[in-house]
Amino acid sequence: MSRFPNPRLTGLGSGLFCGAVMLLLGYLDSLLFDSLALYSVLFLPVCALTALWVREGDLLTAPVVVPIAFAVGLLPVAADGGGISGHLMGLVTGLATEAGWLYGGTLIAGLLVIVRRVRLVARRAAARRRQG
Repeated sequence: MSRFPNPRLTGLGSGLFCGAVMLLLGYLDSLLFDSLALYSVLFLPVCALTALWVREGDLLTAPVVVPIAFAVGLLPVAADGGGISGHLMGLVTGLATEAGWLYGGTLIAGLLVIVRRVRLVARRAAARRRQG
């Protein structure tokens, strides 16, 4: 029977995973499609995977690292107006226009982390009741 992968990433590992995947998606999107909307939609499953794969002890890092990873991956996708200031303006514009997707992905990560945390606390409480 085939099983889904179940990696457990540390807080740093989840940040590196999410940042690297978003940067890769940003480069691929800029090469193939040059679409901020596609990049933003692809951000949502990356948020879910990050929140599901982070270790139980580092759950609170997932909602923190996903918006940072969105900004990192946005670097190759952002419109380049020429020079550093033009690229910075493209980055700020991309963050502003795709804020809904950014908030949505962060919300997904936050909700998944809350559900995982509630289940963890319930499991620990049940184990204490069985022992004591």
